[in-house]
Amino acid sequence: MFKGFKEFILRGSVVDLAVGVVVGAAFTGFVNALVKDLITPLIAAVFKTPDFSGLTFTLHGSRFLYGDFLNAFISLLIVSAVVYYLVVLPLNALFARLPKEPAPAAASKTCPECATEIPLAAKRCPHCTSELEALEYDR
Repeated sequence: MFKGFKEFILRGSVVDLAVGVVVGAAFTGFVNALVKDLITPLIAAVFKTPDFSGLTFTLHGSRFLYGDFLNAFISLLIVSAVVYYLVVLPLNALFARLPKEPAPAAASKTCPECATEIPLAAKRCPHCTSELEALEYDR
């Protein structure tokens, strides 16, 4: 009973997923702290209002808390910008500098007579029976 569970837990994909979730949670805390403690006060210094949650209006007895929505929207924009400029752009620049892997060698070639894919080592096309060396096919 526990053997199957142990094999499931120790599978690479499950362990990778668990590590990704833990690192993602830690990174979320980091980005939220960066936005809350550094970037939001900068915006508050410019607009002189760090919190919009008090903004409301009433229509036919219903109270609309558009300030909370505005806070959430601004937070989404700020977090997205921080992630883009501090994670995505640097990683893209890093990956652009890494050497590219060479393209894998072709495993097959195309017959010049019938355009069928055939193995590289073939000397005769299995479909149209053309002799490939006689056609001087060179790829």
